[in-house]
Amino acid sequence: MPKYVIEREIPSAGKLSKQELQTISQKSCNVLNKLGMQIQWLHSYVTDDKVYCVYIAPNAELVRKHAELGGFPCNRVSEVREIIDPTTAEGS
Repeated sequence: MPKYVIEREIPSAGKLSKQELQTISQKSCNVLNKLGMQIQWLHSYVTDDKVYCVYIAPNAELVRKHAELGGFPCNRVSEVREIIDPTTAEGS
């Protein structure tokens, strides 16, 4: 199943409290439960003014639907084509 990176512009995201992040996470999980097993949130990276979320879903439309139902910004959805890391340098 395809993997997606979602860019969410959230001013001062890096200053959100643990409680605020928990509340946002709970809301996201509630929406995911309503959408069913086809979409899965893996994790998110919180920076100063953006949150980058990694999802597995059959298509980008379902990722956007999650954002719409949850009231989350969804500024960009990019399909992951490959994953590389230091072991990639070692070749096969």
